[in-house]
Amino acid sequence: MLVWLTGDADRWRAIHVFVGYLMLGLVGFRLVWGVVGSHFSRFANFWFGPGEAFHYLKQVVQGNAPRHLGHNPAGSLAIYLLLVLTVGVGSTGIMTLGGDEQQGMAAGWFTFAQIQMVKEWHELAAIAMLLIVGGHITGVLVESVLHRENLARSMINGFKMAAPGTLAAKPHRLVAGVMLLVILGSGGWWFDYAIDRHLDQQAGVLKKEMRVGTESHVKFVGAVLPDNELWRDECGSCHSEFYPSLLPSRSWQKILAEQHRHFGKDLMLDVPTVAEVLTFLNENSADKHLTEAAFKIEQSISKITTPLRVTETPYWLNKHREIGSDVWTRPAVSGKKNCVACHEDAKAGTYEDAAMHIPEAPAMPKPAGVAAPLSKP
Repeated sequence: MLVWLTGDADRWRAIHVFVGYLMLGLVGFRLVWGVVGSHFSRFANFWFGPGEAFHYLKQVVQGNAPRHLGHNPAGSLAIYLLLVLTVGVGSTGIMTLGGDEQQGMAAGWFTFAQIQMVKEWHELAAIAMLLIVGGHITGVLVESVLHRENLARSMINGFKMAAPGTLAAKPHRLVAGVMLLVILGSGGWWFDYAIDRHLDQQAGVLKKEMRVGTESHVKFVGAVLPDNELWRDECGSCHSEFYPSLLPSRSWQKILAEQHRHFGKDLMLDVPTVAEVLTFLNENSADKHLTEAAFKIEQSISKITTPLRVTETPYWLNKHREIGSDVWTRPAVSGKKNCVACHEDAKAGTYEDAAMHIPEAPAMPKPAGVAAPLSKP
């Protein structure tokens, strides 16, 4: 459920990815435990075919389904489906993270265009998994009523009423303790070390950035993109640098070709400077799909148009459509071209969704009270 709730929220991607890895880890353990674990946990002891599962469901509807100490045929089918779907959701999630975000172990395996189909499979598998989970929970409730036992409690504590002489499973407290320590340790490493660090590209070192009271999420660090000192000096001298991936190559070529009337100003760049800056812009433009934002920007622009402003591209307009006009006038924002006000990785050019934070509106001053007389006349 936590994976589903954080699936569409980019600011919670760190949690979404961690829970996804956790699910894969638990499934890996369950597959091993299904072979070497306790009696009722072994796959060999609840291996039923689809026909048996549907026959059992028919018996449930008729009200004469037999009681099983272990997994019943329908429950076993749900478990196998959940195991398969978890592996499917997890593997496609890893590929989506690598292709759509260029992060994780699958980074660079796919292009942004190639990963779109895998992303659809990931979403469809997640929906199917939710449906199976819903059916499984319904089955637990029906079984509890049908056989007059708290099946949910038995699933947690491992105890059920059984006839004398029934093979009983032994508690494995050491295994449970080790699993808990692994989960807590991996969670601490994930959020404190693997994620909660920012790459300072200019200094070339990793630094820990602590921001107290401003954000309720952990940011993903984007890929390290190429940099150019001359480009930063020339473009950054007048405004915040717009990374080349925000516009297609033809736009940068036109902007520098018209540098003598650059939005009412003459840039006065000499030929060698124009050549070096233009090379950097062309090599890292939106056409090259270096980031997810670059891919979506390039895809949104008609091939017959050449936008000269990032804020006029269809993708930019769509992404910012819900931002109220009052936000642009806030002192900390001061206009649509001040990307660094909301995107903490704007200078790096990655524009990760999870690294965005809209500054709050300034607090309104409290009205001055009317002074009361100190004493009566």
